[in-house]
Amino acid sequence: MSAALPPASPPFSTVLDDTIDGPAFSPLYQQIKALLTRSLQGGEWKPGEAIPSEMELAARFKVSQGTVRKAIDELAVDGLVVRRQGKGTFVATHAEEHVQYRFLRLEPDPEGAAGPVERRFLDCRRLRASAEVARALELKLGEPAVQVRRLLLFAGVPVVLDEIWLPGALFKGLTAERLSEYRGPLYALFETEFGVRMLRAEEKIRAVAASAAEAELLAVPEGAPLLSVERRTLTFGDKPVELRRGLYQTATHFYRNELN
Repeated sequence: MSAALPPASPPFSTVLDDTIDGPAFSPLYQQIKALLTRSLQGGEWKPGEAIPSEMELAARFKVSQGTVRKAIDELAVDGLVVRRQGKGTFVATHAEEHVQYRFLRLEPDPEGAAGPVERRFLDCRRLRASAEVARALELKLGEPAVQVRRLLLFAGVPVVLDEIWLPGALFKGLTAERLSEYRGPLYALFETEFGVRMLRAEEKIRAVAASAAEAELLAVPEGAPLLSVERRTLTFGDKPVELRRGLYQTATHFYRNELN
């Protein structure tokens, strides 16, 4: 009597469905996108590095190049990768000049203070998260959090006063000295030294009046109108990794956003 044949291997699309989170009926390119996102999250390719070519990825996942291309197109729209004509596709990084201030939407008026941005760090402290901070960062009440306060100056004029809250567990070793010594953008420091990628943000905006302390730092009269921008920044899986409260002095600048 002949031996029983082993069961046939499932089609590759089924294998993909078994290896990623999400509904089994998701299109194949979405499954490839999820696998690539997992590789990015796991650090298989570092920020600024090239990912394998479409041909190599197609062979790896046993799908067509067109399927891989569509998955990468969506990753590019999400800001996770950057396509460079004739060079390939690279992991997006905040260290690149054109994304250094990816979430900073201020632009100078024609008569406003243009020029390079200067950062002036006021303090960096480890504190227990208040109820509001814990809720925004999805921490337990009283868990450690890092508070950073800084000024942004445009051509020597103070324009933004930031209060930044970060989960303490993710940013062990972050100090005022380290912040002051680092010459690149803040988010580049976060991704290179702490492995935290800032991928997208949610913002709430309203007008407020400057308190006496805020007015002194921003060199405006007490009670002057300021734009309050509260931003929650998210990483992979929409996990919050930053709460930022910015006060914007808009006498010489305006807040600009693009709506699609």
